[in-house]
Amino acid sequence: MTTRTPEIFEMEAMRHINDLYRTAKRLTRNETDCDDLIQETYMQAWRSFGQYELGTNCRAWLYKIMFNKYDHQRRKQYTQAKYFQEADEFVFELSPAKTPIPDHLTDREVIAALENLPEHYRTVVLLADVNELDYKEVSAILSIPMGTVMSRLNRARTQLRRSLSCVAQEYGIRSANLAAA
Repeated sequence: MTTRTPEIFEMEAMRHINDLYRTAKRLTRNETDCDDLIQETYMQAWRSFGQYELGTNCRAWLYKIMFNKYDHQRRKQYTQAKYFQEADEFVFELSPAKTPIPDHLTDREVIAALENLPEHYRTVVLLADVNELDYKEVSAILSIPMGTVMSRLNRARTQLRRSLSCVAQEYGIRSANLAAA
């Protein structure tokens, strides 16, 4: 086994930090939580770098670490919220905001539509469509079957189409038959 040096770590792992940061930002929806998640991800990656096989898909390996850290943070926050907030406040905080679709499509509308997706759909879209990972990589990162990845991606895309269909029509784009989707 070759020794893992900081230079090798930087060459293999640090080049993916911008991709991971963008995904973490969409997951956490909070700058501070995003920074914490990235820091924890890279700290864990450095501690585990001796187990990483050089030449394999470092990006997917880092995403796997990040999603494990994110799941841990989310469970921790849920447990804390469960004990420290009343039920009504908790439900209100977790309910998605419903905003009307504006007259003109901007990045903000697309991002809002993405953020309104249930988390299990949003994570699959972020990995497959935004970060362009293949189904097999998404399946490995999220520890779910590939069929589940495909199903969630299909449902997420359908919800996004529905969310953005009125805006698309304003631009003269005919919507597909969403009732059949």
